[in-house]
Amino acid sequence: MDFPFYRPRRLRRSEDLRRLIRETRVSIDDLIMPYFVVHGKEVKEEIHSMPGNFRFSVDELVKEIKEVKQLGIPAILLFGIPNKKDEKAREAYAKDGIIQQAISAIKDSVPDIIVITDVCLCGYMSHGHCGIVENGEILNDPTLELLAKTALSHVEAGADMVAPSDMMDGRVRAIRRVLDENGFSHIPIMAYSAKYASSFYGPFREAVFSTPAFGDRSSYQMDPANSDEGLREVRQDISEGADIVMVKPALAYLDVIYRVKKEFSYPVAAYNVSGEYSMIKAADKMGWIDGKKVTLEILTSIKRAGADMILTYFAKQVAKWLR
Repeated sequence: MDFPFYRPRRLRRSEDLRRLIRETRVSIDDLIMPYFVVHGKEVKEEIHSMPGNFRFSVDELVKEIKEVKQLGIPAILLFGIPNKKDEKAREAYAKDGIIQQAISAIKDSVPDIIVITDVCLCGYMSHGHCGIVENGEILNDPTLELLAKTALSHVEAGADMVAPSDMMDGRVRAIRRVLDENGFSHIPIMAYSAKYASSFYGPFREAVFSTPAFGDRSSYQMDPANSDEGLREVRQDISEGADIVMVKPALAYLDVIYRVKKEFSYPVAAYNVSGEYSMIKAADKMGWIDGKKVTLEILTSIKRAGADMILTYFAKQVAKWLR
């Protein structure tokens, strides 16, 4: 098809024509909104580095979730911020832990929203790492039991899905086994499968106070240079029982999202992480970009790359725009 017989601009002449042939659309159905929950009452504390996002106490979070449900967002992801941290992350799997309280309250008030819980230990560990530490080393296999206990406690509290983000080898299998053994074979696992040791997580770590006390997370999160390894991680998680696989972060790893979707034809989640959010917010505040247009363009690119669902701190704003 050569010029002048083929003129692509013919179908770009008006917005209605462009809408008719648009290949990729972001919808409210694609969105998962992350939330941070803390102990206390009547707490709604804005996160300095993530304007428009807050640390909520359970009572305030329930109010927020009611609004989110009315906007049509199908699912939320919960991160807990405990009062006490220790070297065994005890509040992560305590029956009265902050996440367990939040799940129960949300399911009592908004029973039909999908509650997904982040399963990790870093925010509950005194040292800020995602596993048990001995002599400065993060121990993989002993950590699996604590992760499985945490996932089970979330599901017993009413969680609809669990999302292990720790990147310990074998954690999907450990969680799948303990859920099945306790009568929860119907609960899906969204695995943070290709989770990179990214520099885009800074605002999140401020939000949950989880910066490691020593070293970094490069010995368990993935090298940003590797995409073949990401496919191996995804393959392993699927073999262990993952129902949804995730690529995190999203924007700098669109190629990985594309490869994962093409290779496995599995449900793929992409996490539009805190640093990506905060850069847009900062540039928009300075007047350097149109924040709304850039946000929608980025989310469209994530969807175009192959993501079936997008975890994003923009979810609530985007839902309002799309409505």
